[in-house]
Amino acid sequence: MKTKILFIILSGMLMASCSGLLDENPKSIAVETFYNTPDEVGAALNAIYPCFSGLEVMGYYWALDESSSDMAYGRGSYAILSTYVGLDVTNTTRIQGVWSATYRAIRNANICIQNIPLGTQLTDQQKKVFLGEAHFMRAFSYLMLVKHWGGVPLRTEENMSELELPRSSAADIWDLIVKDLIFARDNLSDTPRLEGVPTIGSANALLTEAYLWLGKNSEALASAKAVIQSGKFSLVEITSADDFDTKLYGINVDASPEKIFYLKYTRLLQGNAILPLAHHASSPYLNGFGWMGQYTDTKNPIIANWDKADLRYVYNWYTNKNAPSATALLNKKFQDKQATTNGGSNDMPYYRYAEILLWFAETEARVNGVTAAAVDALNQVRRRAYGKPSKTASEIDFKTTDFASAAAFIDRVILEQGYETVFEGKRWNYLTRLGIAKQQIKTVKGLDVMDKHFLWPMVINETNYNKAIDPIKDQNPGY
Repeated sequence: MKTKILFIILSGMLMASCSGLLDENPKSIAVETFYNTPDEVGAALNAIYPCFSGLEVMGYYWALDESSSDMAYGRGSYAILSTYVGLDVTNTTRIQGVWSATYRAIRNANICIQNIPLGTQLTDQQKKVFLGEAHFMRAFSYLMLVKHWGGVPLRTEENMSELELPRSSAADIWDLIVKDLIFARDNLSDTPRLEGVPTIGSANALLTEAYLWLGKNSEALASAKAVIQSGKFSLVEITSADDFDTKLYGINVDASPEKIFYLKYTRLLQGNAILPLAHHASSPYLNGFGWMGQYTDTKNPIIANWDKADLRYVYNWYTNKNAPSATALLNKKFQDKQATTNGGSNDMPYYRYAEILLWFAETEARVNGVTAAAVDALNQVRRRAYGKPSKTASEIDFKTTDFASAAAFIDRVILEQGYETVFEGKRWNYLTRLGIAKQQIKTVKGLDVMDKHFLWPMVINETNYNKAIDPIKDQNPGY
């Protein structure tokens, strides 16, 4: 807990640095007098993380993706996302905040990458670990961008002072992401310098996702195996639905063996903005706050067919008199009953061990077929969902013979991914990465997804002020 508080205090002190380091005069902090000691470099690295705080990044980012998923619906100004026609003016404005804050994080990472090698009081090993963290955070930032915009301006430590840069191809962005993550994997430590800072396991998790997007299944399998075989992570064991709050998602869960990479939040500064988007102000789960921007419905086939004995179902859903309909359900995966503002202190799981097990199951099946190892990985997640010991065989287990083909097995894994990560802002990305979004939305919701809905428009601040980008020719299709 003390470590988390230290991280939050440092991050809070550096909120101004998140934008200040990115002003037109980025040399306001003299390199020769600042990047020399571990504490100074740590402070510079800490300035990256607040860029992902608040509504502008993870709040909007999460809400736009979750509203587009097959398991959820947007309400109010987010409702248009559930019609799959692209973004309206309101949501186009929202993504401007995502774009700007993410590029601020990239700029802060670039400054660290440029200056850490110059540190006069750092050992070579310290430089390696610090640089690994900066490269990881830059890759993490570009991953957010490339999944939603495709090609974007590629800003690195070598060109960060140039205001006018053309769009690079998506392939170039992915290439940098993979290179950054390989560097991070090879240089980070197994032990984070602060809770919430990436480790070797974090780099392998992010590499797994990157390789999945690139269709490099063997490489994704190897990265997922590396996480599993490290022995550093395990599923949190659950015996009741309430355990998900007290042991995995709740405000007092500072560390757990399942956390691979989490974004840290505190209601004392900028709280986790996902909470007000998920809850209504009348609900008991956010202490009288909430906007209810997203919900689901018992008429949704995926929700209707979800086994009600699954403790994840019991934990996730609740009814509310102010919900859009009598059959609507709100999500309580993230709750803060002591919240003092529209934001909670729950950490946001970006990579959990459960997700790695499911990615392993998927890639193992793609590479080697429906093996016992693939089925066991799926069963571990499934056992935990039913409150059973994850490593002990159970009557609810699947067998290899239950699946007629690898495709049938992967379909089950994808469904399990939906149950496991529901309302974590990931489902839409799963569907788009797999190329099944149009088919799935048509099957579940009876709606057609327009091609333009798969990418967000280039933001006006970039097209207005970056003369290397043509506002018409370089715009994403349909906008």
